[in-house]
Amino acid sequence: MVQIDSEAIDEVEYNAAHSTLHVRFAHGDWYSYFAVPKRVHEHFMAAESKGRFFQDHIRDRYPYRKGRQA
Repeated sequence: MVQIDSEAIDEVEYNAAHSTLHVRFAHGDWYSYFAVPKRVHEHFMAAESKGRFFQDHIRDRYPYRKGRQA
């Protein structure tokens, strides 16, 4: 897990074997995003604004479920 300096996102974890991105938001809930390419995760982690990158490139683009899923 990686702690994130963001108003919206607290932690991120990426499972490369399953292409699953786990995100814990500032309100405390975890969400798992599936079929997220490694390069998207890398760009996300390198983005100056993690919240903006998430909104523009991850949210509503990948299937997801609330909670941490494998």
